[in-house]
Amino acid sequence: MNTGDTAWVLASAGLVLLMTPGLAFFYGGMVRAKGALNMIMMSFISMGTVGVLWVLFGYSMSFGDSLGGVIGNPLQFAGLTSLMSPDAVVATVPALAFVAFQAAFAIIAVALVSGSVADRTSFKAWTLFTVLWSVFVYFPAAHWVFAFDGLGAEHGGWIANTVKAIDFAGGTAIHINAGAAGLALAIVLGRRIDFLAKPMRPHNMTLVMLGAGLLWFGWFGFNAGSALGAGTTAAVAWVNTLAAPAAAMLAWLVVEQVRDGHPTSLGAASGLVAGLVAVTPAAGSVSPLGALAIGALAGVGCAFAIGIKTRLRLDDSLDVVGVHLVGGLLGTLAIGLFADPGTPAKTAGLFYGGGLDQLGRQALGALSVLAYSFVVTLLLGVIIKVTVGFRVSKADENSGIDLAEHSEIGYDLSPVYYSSFDGVRRTLLVEPGSLPSHVLAHVEAIRAASPSSPTDLDHASATKERSA
Repeated sequence: MNTGDTAWVLASAGLVLLMTPGLAFFYGGMVRAKGALNMIMMSFISMGTVGVLWVLFGYSMSFGDSLGGVIGNPLQFAGLTSLMSPDAVVATVPALAFVAFQAAFAIIAVALVSGSVADRTSFKAWTLFTVLWSVFVYFPAAHWVFAFDGLGAEHGGWIANTVKAIDFAGGTAIHINAGAAGLALAIVLGRRIDFLAKPMRPHNMTLVMLGAGLLWFGWFGFNAGSALGAGTTAAVAWVNTLAAPAAAMLAWLVVEQVRDGHPTSLGAASGLVAGLVAVTPAAGSVSPLGALAIGALAGVGCAFAIGIKTRLRLDDSLDVVGVHLVGGLLGTLAIGLFADPGTPAKTAGLFYGGGLDQLGRQALGALSVLAYSFVVTLLLGVIIKVTVGFRVSKADENSGIDLAEHSEIGYDLSPVYYSSFDGVRRTLLVEPGSLPSHVLAHVEAIRAASPSSPTDLDHASATKERSA
């Protein structure tokens, strides 16, 4: 056991756990104001449901002795009491430190899925989904990908040990998994009422940028912590976690400049997340130059991918498919091209003389998780839809899901902006359809009381909705 490695893994676990509130802010700012609190709660609830499941049997299902390479023994480490002994060690750290680190992964995995069904999901149904999806999708996928023989248990999962696909920190087990699940749920729940009929712009870009910053900060623990030690591998992963999102952000902004005529803050935030997603599986096996290349590919690829949803009329509300599924696939496959034998992983990709062997392994692992996650999530979604109901009513969706689902609103002060001209005329600046019904009633009362009519009620029209 190494105290330095232990300190790093525990610190990284805290950083990764911070990513879930960061994701909540990121998603919360991207929806309309009337659904901000619900969107934040959809991320926060996973810390409760998945946290409990992880202690009871989730860790054991993920990292217990493999039953046919498919799932870990759910009883082996149930309750975690057997891991409190000083003799319980994973790599060079206490087993419970590894438990804590992987718990944060499990929590954010299902939270990522929520972005695909924003503004229309019953919170009770979503809470049930977080339980079912973790048990039937995430825990098995984590076992396949992360459970190497001898890591926590004697025998691990089939992708890690038989296919030997590389997923350093969760590009397959988390991002491809969540992206495929998001695609399935977007199909099951259908489109929002006003999808393509009205602009559905982010209501608070400041919150989006704050969330993106917290995600990037936490991602250093996500990737570098996956080395399970404070050494060279962690340092390589840390630098790559800096390089890839930096390149992806710039690449995304270039795409926006060429395609739309202007770069946006939403593009900057989305680009850096796309780069983080893409480098996650490759963080320990590529050079910093390779990370720059992967980031640039992700920035361009994901920027174009999110435009396709409009043509397909797919309401993937917050681009879970375009960023996490596409970014995860790009990063996972890129290992087969850019893996550098000079890294501690010592794996050679195609561009380093390794041939197509590793690329084939990466493709098999990625497509297996994608297909499994999509099919099982589709089944879970349909079951929830026909039993307890997955969507809120049209009336609740129109009036505001925050009030309907939580009897609360995200803001005590109505997000209504007005300016005074000589103390006489007030011009209200409101994006139609973005506010809860009780706030809109207040807006109309102010309008009616104004000495003259507003001249600009759609100040946000200058910010074009992101599309192809």
